[in-house]
Amino acid sequence: MSSPKASGNSLSQGNYGTDYVVVYRFHDLGIFHPISSFIPNLGSRTFSDADRDEATAGFEKLITELGKVGLQTEVRNGDEQRLLVFVRAADDRVLGTAAYRSRVKDWLYGIRQAQPDKETQVALTAEPLTEAERLRLVYHNITAPASEGGANIVPGGNGWKEVEAIFPLHDHQKNKSWISDWSRKTFLTTEDLDDIRNQLGEKIAYYFAFLQSYFAFLMFPAAFGFSCWVLLGHYSPVYAIVNGLWSIVFVEWWKRQEADLAIRWGVRGVSSILDKRRSFQHEKEIVDPVTGETIQFFPSSKRIQRQLLQIPFALLAGVALGAIIATCFGIEIFISEVYDGPLKNFASRLTDYENYETQESHDIAMTQKVFVLNFITSYLGIFLTAFVYVPFATIIVPYLDVFSLTVKPFATDEKQMQTPQTAEAFQINPDRLRKQVIYFTVTAQIVNFALETIVPFLKRKGTSKFKAMQHERAAKKGGAAPIAAANDIPEEKAFLARVRSEADLDDYDVTSDLREMVVQYGYLTLFSVVWPLVPVSFLVNNWLELRSDTFKITVECKRPTPQRADSIGPWLDSLGFFSWLGSITTAALVYMFSDGGLGPDGNPSAIKGWALLLTIFFAEHIYLLVRIGVRTAISKMDSPNMQKDRAEKYMVRKRYLEETMDTGKGATTTPPQGIESSISRKSLEDEARDASLKDSKPEDRFWARQRGVAEVVRVGRGYIDGAMPAGNETKKGK
Repeated sequence: MSSPKASGNSLSQGNYGTDYVVVYRFHDLGIFHPISSFIPNLGSRTFSDADRDEATAGFEKLITELGKVGLQTEVRNGDEQRLLVFVRAADDRVLGTAAYRSRVKDWLYGIRQAQPDKETQVALTAEPLTEAERLRLVYHNITAPASEGGANIVPGGNGWKEVEAIFPLHDHQKNKSWISDWSRKTFLTTEDLDDIRNQLGEKIAYYFAFLQSYFAFLMFPAAFGFSCWVLLGHYSPVYAIVNGLWSIVFVEWWKRQEADLAIRWGVRGVSSILDKRRSFQHEKEIVDPVTGETIQFFPSSKRIQRQLLQIPFALLAGVALGAIIATCFGIEIFISEVYDGPLKNFASRLTDYENYETQESHDIAMTQKVFVLNFITSYLGIFLTAFVYVPFATIIVPYLDVFSLTVKPFATDEKQMQTPQTAEAFQINPDRLRKQVIYFTVTAQIVNFALETIVPFLKRKGTSKFKAMQHERAAKKGGAAPIAAANDIPEEKAFLARVRSEADLDDYDVTSDLREMVVQYGYLTLFSVVWPLVPVSFLVNNWLELRSDTFKITVECKRPTPQRADSIGPWLDSLGFFSWLGSITTAALVYMFSDGGLGPDGNPSAIKGWALLLTIFFAEHIYLLVRIGVRTAISKMDSPNMQKDRAEKYMVRKRYLEETMDTGKGATTTPPQGIESSISRKSLEDEARDASLKDSKPEDRFWARQRGVAEVVRVGRGYIDGAMPAGNETKKGK
């Protein structure tokens, strides 16, 4: 069996065939003899024998465990008391077998329609390993529990506190190709998405597919919004209706696109194969009544009780963040305030406490809590302006003198701190809501782009320069240890320098990028009627976002470990929620600000409660009806991938029927030769006697009257002869 190389494999191109790098940091444990003989420049500090023994034992354990699961290792010097352990599959045939087993498992779970060929080599030749699949399998061998055939090595996990990171190396040729090609393209092709999937895995490929689809769909509302801004102005009912319809079509179309990509990439339903969380704490072990296997069990009733804590968590977040934002909102009458809350860590701890068995369930629960926090921090300020400040300003402004102490140090006289004491003395700022929307949809996007892309790049360059200057300064004083690269083999020098640089990079989190896009979509559906140029801003931003995210993944972050997925996860539900909520808020804004954008002028009496509620009621129900129609229409659409899926299902059924028929060819209902001769008067009498002695059913007696094909033919011939006497033929001849 030949080695199953990854299709388009670049693991051996510039990376010396390395699959993963394990960063082993021994901190202050010291330098140990087995390695110091090969790496004499690890430092000149002295440590106790106990320190060296502890460091040696941990390192030997790491190498031993990796070797047990068929992984080959090489070690090189890192920096800052770190070792770089290079890992690759020792035998590609073993890796090919693991890939084949993974595909068979997918077939058994219904992820693949077509059964892999029974010959491993034939299956791998027909569908070679992608680089992402290879990396995923090797990562499984490194991190999976021993019961699943892995080395059970997890950074920072129990017994592995010295393991700082496990990461694959960047394919710099591919990265340069991506950056060069995509900078000249407006749209990514399906082949580009396939390439991302083959290199980085389905989870990241889904993000880029979503970003690409979202960008393409934004072109229509951007053009239409610009036209409305020129011709119709703000708070246009026409724009509100079209924008609501667009959001419905986009969400339903993306659901269809997700399913189509899942079929194309062979991952439909892959979320059904769930990996256990290492931090899952079972209460007891029980026997699975279906499989008979011993499984770890945690009562659902206890988890539900813990999940109920989400209710006070949401209330706490709403009250705490809401109070702070409302306070800032009041102060903002005088000056602008910025809030950065600490509750995200509490959300993470609460999710851990809920003790989910699988990583998928844990991620969904965490996403839900993060969504609540982001909803409050992102939109509450605009909601307060639209639905509190505008209709009730004349009531609340006279009470805002409590905030005069905030600006007292900046005031030149007392008049600057006086609030209007009567409604007549106060004039509402009609541009406040529009300016807030512009800030969040334009200014905040620019700031976020700088924080995501430019600042980390400058920080990395600055840190590298600072380390070099620090070492030079120490070297001049004669107290510096040799740098890590001092004794590198010349042909490896450039490669090891690149690996040491990658080891210092941050991890890439695709969830944060998805969250950013979903929050942006929320601004579009909820408040773009305030300023119809919102989609124009997002269109420009997302063109840059696609390329900046590519730069971030390929340059500013470690290469992510490939992960499989069949959708963008719970963020899809968030998109649907925003579309629904947008139908309500947009209708309310159009009603309230229909007088040229001035709104109710701070006087709540200008708002008719019954009219507002009726507007919201009809808007929501129209949304629900339109969504049903759009969903039905999109479900009728077909695609080559879905045709392929139906063809594979048909071939599976056809092959099963053919195999069944082939198996049954030897079994015929025709009785063996000579069976008629065994039917005699005596045998029939014996059978009749046996039947009379048994409690037989009428249907049994019915099917027992004629035995064998020959007897059926004989009886039928008798019926025909009886119905057509021989004399009839003579009469017809006359």
